[in-house]
Amino acid sequence: MLMKRIFRWLPLGLVLPGLLALAWGSARAEDAARAQFYQAENAYQALLKAPSRQKVRDQWLQCIRRFETVYRNAPEGPWAAAGLYRSGEVYLELHRRSGRPSDLQEAVDIFERLMLRYPRSAYRAKASAQLGRLRPGSGQPAAAPQAAKPVPVAAAGETAGRELFAAAEKCYRQLLENPQRNKYRDIWLKCIDGYLAVHRSDPGSPFAVAGLYKAGALYLDLFRYSFSAEDEKTGREYLQQVVRDYPDSRYRALAAARLADPQAAPAATPPEDSLEALFEGAEGQEAGALPGVAPSATEAGVGGSATITGLRYWSNPNYTRLVVDVSDSTTYLHHLLKKDPDLRKPQRLYIDFNNSRLGHNIPKAVPIDDDLLIGARAGQYAKDTVRVVIDLKSYKTYKIFSLMNPFRIVIDVWGEGSGRTIAQEKWAPTGGTGGKLPPGALARQLALGVSRIVIDAGHGGKDPGAPGYQKGVREKDITLAIARRLSRKIREQIGCEVVLTRQDDRYLTLEERTALANTKNADLFVSIHVNAHRDRNAHGIETYFLNLATDEESIRVAAMENATSTKNISDLQTILTDLMQNAKINESSRLAGFVQSQTAGHLSRHYSQINDKGVKQAPFYVLLGAQMPSILIETAFISNPRECQRLMEADFQDRLCDGIVKGIQRYIRETAPAARLGGSAYGDPPNG
Repeated sequence: MLMKRIFRWLPLGLVLPGLLALAWGSARAEDAARAQFYQAENAYQALLKAPSRQKVRDQWLQCIRRFETVYRNAPEGPWAAAGLYRSGEVYLELHRRSGRPSDLQEAVDIFERLMLRYPRSAYRAKASAQLGRLRPGSGQPAAAPQAAKPVPVAAAGETAGRELFAAAEKCYRQLLENPQRNKYRDIWLKCIDGYLAVHRSDPGSPFAVAGLYKAGALYLDLFRYSFSAEDEKTGREYLQQVVRDYPDSRYRALAAARLADPQAAPAATPPEDSLEALFEGAEGQEAGALPGVAPSATEAGVGGSATITGLRYWSNPNYTRLVVDVSDSTTYLHHLLKKDPDLRKPQRLYIDFNNSRLGHNIPKAVPIDDDLLIGARAGQYAKDTVRVVIDLKSYKTYKIFSLMNPFRIVIDVWGEGSGRTIAQEKWAPTGGTGGKLPPGALARQLALGVSRIVIDAGHGGKDPGAPGYQKGVREKDITLAIARRLSRKIREQIGCEVVLTRQDDRYLTLEERTALANTKNADLFVSIHVNAHRDRNAHGIETYFLNLATDEESIRVAAMENATSTKNISDLQTILTDLMQNAKINESSRLAGFVQSQTAGHLSRHYSQINDKGVKQAPFYVLLGAQMPSILIETAFISNPRECQRLMEADFQDRLCDGIVKGIQRYIRETAPAARLGGSAYGDPPNG
């Protein structure tokens, strides 16, 4: 479905080269698989010709790994069945020499997997023939023709298993700690192969079942990124092997639970009617601890370097924003679970925070009970994983993204009626037209009214913003003074209701400001800021709307207002491609254009050296997720001696606000020329 949607919107000129590249990539992958298969075959033949090497178990396992690599790297390719079959044959030959039932069972498992996975392959008949020569349940060949006397093969032993498991755990931790590594399949497979090596080294050791379970679990985790059915199948097969071959292990219950719900690894018998039961596991339980092995040998010390410190939310009937506060940046995965009437469970959205632990003072359950959400809850799902679950009543869509400094996750949930604000419902016409519309035509056609405007005074409280050229001048004080004047003028000159995000010197998070605008059903959102630069000669006014940054200066300003580094802007821009809608971008751009031109023009009639820096676009946290046209105004440079002095003057603030009001009036007039509010018409802006 995803590919269909992509091709539906891509021009033919992009699709055809893409298809050619895909075909070329497929051919190259097939060539690589063929080469890997013959390399594995050559290595195996060399082993059969070297009796001294045949006494070393690891030599056999290396050959098996080579054949398995052919299968794992391209499970849907033409060489996958061949690689899988040959790995089974090598296990069978290894069993003849080692005498270990576990080696024979590995061969049986591989042949059975091949028959299920590749029913149309020629190797299915070969696998079936191999299984036919085995006596069911005996674990021995039915007719091993003059089987060679077992030759002792050097075993890795429990110490080697412990070391291999520790190496695999290190690989997995590095994978979790670096979000960029999650994008590369070969790194996932490297960690998985590390866990499988634990099992291959000695299937009877206490570490073997842990390695097998972790390999299956990682394949299911990889499936969340790759969406490859083959990854999910392989993960389930390894977990099924745990259930079948290790009935007395505590991992059997974990594997069985993961098979029942691929997104969770519950304990065997969770307590009823408790928060832990909701997460299918007791808080702090060592889900991966090995039986009879000290925790220090496995997952002790892995712990969570990030702490989940809080859950916050804002809501109205059609919109809810939930924020999860985290002490440090970490990777996370999210998934939507279907409603389960049999277990009386609602539809759930969950987020797993890797390498994390639950804070001591965080409320583990937050009742919300609005029109969209039942509530949210947090629990220590595994030793190094915190799970936050959101129980849903109904929703139209949702978005999840991260913000930095401090790190937190924002979950926006919209209902069916969230696409229309109060003013839009009031002024919506009874009819419509078809066909492509020019920019702004849709808004004019709907005669959108503006009844409520949210004015955001940037910074505040513990966040002073940029320091002024003059000692003691702070951005947070200037923006609050301007916001108060602007709100008064909008009420007097336009007649709209105005909501201030803050009316005093208090701290608000950036996501809280946008959430307030959404929950108040605002029709416009205007965030007031002042600019700053190391170059004290820099001066001027500029207005931003939310979009991808197009120049280094816009990135610098966004990083400053986001209180983050410029390198994090690239991550935010990736989020924006999914969050933004063209209609909202266009309306925000038009509002920014009117406000910038009217404000710069009005100030130029009263002051010299007014630098009109124009309309720009950049990814600002404070505008992210806003459901109405939204702009951020950099009113002047507080770092410039002249403009710092002007920002402190009441006359300059008044004229600045007059210009902003003119711009809003112009936007309203162009958008809804026939709209009436409070019994008065929106006339032409004075001196407009």
